[in-house]
Amino acid sequence: MINTIVEFENVTKQYGDQKAVDDVSFQVKEGRIFGLLGPNGAGKTTSIRMLTHILVPDSGSIRLYGERVGAATQRKIGYLPEERGLYKKMKVGEQLIYLCRLRGLSKEAARKSITYWLDRFEATEWIGKEVDELSKGMQQKVQFIATVAHDPQCLIFDEPFSGLDPINSELLKEVILELRSAGKTIFFATHRMEQVEQLCDDIALFNKGKLVLNGNLSDIRASYGKNSIRLRFSGDNKFLDSLENVRINNRSVHFAEIRLLNGADDQAILREAQKHTRVEGFELIEPGLQEIFIDTISKEKTSDV
Repeated sequence: MINTIVEFENVTKQYGDQKAVDDVSFQVKEGRIFGLLGPNGAGKTTSIRMLTHILVPDSGSIRLYGERVGAATQRKIGYLPEERGLYKKMKVGEQLIYLCRLRGLSKEAARKSITYWLDRFEATEWIGKEVDELSKGMQQKVQFIATVAHDPQCLIFDEPFSGLDPINSELLKEVILELRSAGKTIFFATHRMEQVEQLCDDIALFNKGKLVLNGNLSDIRASYGKNSIRLRFSGDNKFLDSLENVRINNRSVHFAEIRLLNGADDQAILREAQKHTRVEGFELIEPGLQEIFIDTISKEKTSDV
């Protein structure tokens, strides 16, 4: 039986007249990567700050390992905040040991863990450097190490790829998947849909403080059916502008993802593309998460009218 690690029940947080989080309920299961996503200001970071007991909900309850969140549950979490918080004039090694000791590790255990993680990120030579000597991407790696070095079972990453180049982003993805394989439960907040598709098992989609979509990512995509086309071609792409009952996504010179609307015929679109271009790839696919996000938010706007 898979245990519930995080549980939000009818949680609301309000600032003045605005509800940053509006009567939200969801669960995060053990050993899975849970994506909390939505546009800026949707309620993601507020939810995380309540889970880590930095903020307190106005109503509802949040539980971690069955215990209402508070000072005691903070020690069970590794939290990488969106706003970084390293001591700029402190040396990397000293800072990491200090932060591990705050989380209850002995000095020997802290040194062993830090040595492992610095090596894993190819950053051993940074140990004697002050943080402000490092680039933004280097600092992000150090912050990540500080988050995981005390070996918490529940990890919370708020925009963890910020400041990383593509190579280091791939390295971080590998590490996050390794942590999942080791049984960690990972709570992952981002507005970048491609990262969620690559990493997450389950998702909660926020918009204007409300939870508008929640569940297993594969099941959500499958529920839409294969209602989108991935088209690769060479030639003039102006024919895309004349297609009816479709929505064009991720359009470029030789590529488009096309959402079928109102009974549009995929074969008719193929024939139209062949009139104007050389079709090099044509595939009927389940929609991507960005398309699902657009569709969900559009329905929310319509229901508000």
